[in-house]
Amino acid sequence: MQFNVEHVSTVKKVLHIEIPKEDVVKELDRAYGEIKKTAKIKGFRSGKAPRSVIEKIYKNDVTADVANKLIQTSIIEALKETNFKFIGQPRINPPLLDENAPYKFDATIEINPEIANIDFKGLSLKKSKYEIKDEEIDVQIKMLQKNLAKYILVEEDRELRDGDYAIIDYEGFKDGTPYEETQNTKNFTLKIGDGSISKEFDSSLIGLKRGEKKEMNIHFPEDHTNKKLANLDINFHVTLKEIRAEELPEINDNLAKSLGKYETLEDLKKAITDNLTLGYAKRVEQEQKEQIFEALLKKTEFEVPDLLIEYELSSIMAEVEQVSQTNNIPIEKMFPDMEKFKTQYRPLAEAKARRFLILDKLIEQEKIELSDEEIDKGMNDMAKLIGTPIDEIKKYYKTNESSLEYFKHTLLEKKALDLIISQSATEEI
Repeated sequence: MQFNVEHVSTVKKVLHIEIPKEDVVKELDRAYGEIKKTAKIKGFRSGKAPRSVIEKIYKNDVTADVANKLIQTSIIEALKETNFKFIGQPRINPPLLDENAPYKFDATIEINPEIANIDFKGLSLKKSKYEIKDEEIDVQIKMLQKNLAKYILVEEDRELRDGDYAIIDYEGFKDGTPYEETQNTKNFTLKIGDGSISKEFDSSLIGLKRGEKKEMNIHFPEDHTNKKLANLDINFHVTLKEIRAEELPEINDNLAKSLGKYETLEDLKKAITDNLTLGYAKRVEQEQKEQIFEALLKKTEFEVPDLLIEYELSSIMAEVEQVSQTNNIPIEKMFPDMEKFKTQYRPLAEAKARRFLILDKLIEQEKIELSDEEIDKGMNDMAKLIGTPIDEIKKYYKTNESSLEYFKHTLLEKKALDLIISQSATEEI
């Protein structure tokens, strides 16, 4: 076998490989010989069929198998000689095998960049000081109060008011024809004044009584959130079926008890304070991480393998898909042009890949390791965070080695960041 390396970039290499004709013939002879021993071909005793007959039947399968074997063995041999530590899988577009010629093909590989030692000491960091205010706690409690609200049917014969909840049937027509975006809808609930369809729609309903019908023309502005309704005139036929009024529970100990975790309102306030404290601590941590990466990226230049960028893009895509499922919005509606999505988020994916490589280099450079105690503490912290017994966490990682390695690497990255912060000048603001 012969090969040479084309250095496309510091992280992308192309192996141009040539396998001599003699080796191709040898492998083909071996493959046909193995088939001849076991093939059952009509008109011939076992092991007696001539090569020409076997070729007619098995040629496509044999040449494909031999090509695959030659590719695998030659790439392994070439990579051993080059000592490249490649990532992902080599990309190959294998040609058809010709028994009368050498077998030539190209294999594109990507490798992690060679990053010079990183000077991380003495960074100037700013640390925000967040104070929890009573107003923040009140907002959280009012949100819980809102979640516990009851919507009481209005029995009295009164008109619909601003702030009421209306249960309606409606259908919208464009130029006299039912319109897809305002199709016939039953038992739709909207709060009057919120403008879930439009502000004009809500105001046009005010004054209706239960059971009454109304036909109304609504103009949707150019900046309407639904682009398919923007700048259109829609004729709506509406029936008001029910009026409901919001009834909020009082903010007291009973509200706290109804949540099932607290005895008093003070217990609830303390839990909210603890959550806000944890949230601010995470925000401070994230802000400092951003400052660290911004400073280190200015000091460190290197190329990023496309494979790592594609991996990060896939990770971002998975997060978007999770959001689409949670909100029950088809991802095609959120991002109708996936190529545009990839172009838009590629810089973010590259930044994430750069951060990963920088931390990886620091872990290697500073010989950062984890003790068994640190791994146990990390698992215990996770168990508390997600509310799962520690035994289940340990059992999961015991049977999922790849997940365990990822978990350990996350702890190593945090340790690397803690080391940088400890060696930095931090100003509290």
